[in-house]
Amino acid sequence: MEMSSLQKKLIKIGTRGSALALAQAHETRQRMMDAHGLPEEAFEVVVIKTTGDKIQDRPLSEAGGKGLFTKEIEEALLDGTIDLAVHSTKDMPTVLPEGLALTTYLPREDVRDAFLSPKAARVEDLPQGAVVGSSSLRRQAQIKRLRPDIEVVMYRGNLQTRLRKLEEGVVDGTFLACAGLHRLGLEHLITSRADTEQFLPAVGQGAICIEVRENDAEIAKMLAPIHDAETEARVTVERAFLAEMDGSCRTPIGGLAVVEGERILFRGEVIKPDGSQTHRVEREGPISEARSIGEAAGKELYAKAGPDFLES
Repeated sequence: MEMSSLQKKLIKIGTRGSALALAQAHETRQRMMDAHGLPEEAFEVVVIKTTGDKIQDRPLSEAGGKGLFTKEIEEALLDGTIDLAVHSTKDMPTVLPEGLALTTYLPREDVRDAFLSPKAARVEDLPQGAVVGSSSLRRQAQIKRLRPDIEVVMYRGNLQTRLRKLEEGVVDGTFLACAGLHRLGLEHLITSRADTEQFLPAVGQGAICIEVRENDAEIAKMLAPIHDAETEARVTVERAFLAEMDGSCRTPIGGLAVVEGERILFRGEVIKPDGSQTHRVEREGPISEARSIGEAAGKELYAKAGPDFLES
């Protein structure tokens, strides 16, 4: 097969610099190498420091939300510094800059939250008044809903920093995404995996997405063989739901779509930050109607909860 002009030049993959972000970029590179018979030298992984990486002293919800992890990477994509960007789907805003698109999803990992603690097998088993660290408002609200007595503290920093704080006894337990621990070969640290009935995951959790320039046909052609259609369908429902909810980092929202045969089933929820009240929605339909299922679920839940709930 004749090598395209793109395959003759260095393909630049943009990513954040955390261990997890690099693992995701390397997985993308490996899948492209396998799909096209290319050597590692055909690619360059370009590390880009984002605003979100620089902010460690306060919750991201106070600094501007999800776009903080993507802005600088998307700027590099638009100006041609990189050819594609690898992201955690849960970090992606529902509206992308003009000229960019999410075209490719890798097969989704375990969507569940992982509980890590040296003191209890599950968060339900922690002693009265225990301290649990989390930087996620969704997880904080879900913990408080399940255990109002637990003190939940803000827990910023990369995965290694959080693990060190746990080891030092700063907190009695924490939650991290199973997917990230798996991708880093750290699944042995998981004390237990949370039931999605109690801890509905973040929209897009466990899914790696690839962002490209809309008019870049050659990159699109190269990515096509590594795209996972089932993950795309599931994430399409979840992101459409989140867009209707106008979800931001300031609102505890969970959502999960699963595929069963030719149908897709979705559950979503919004929670008061103190865990005192939850509104839920369930929808299902054919995979071909993924986007409309998510939109309908978002509209229904928004109507149930109301704007005052979402702004509280």
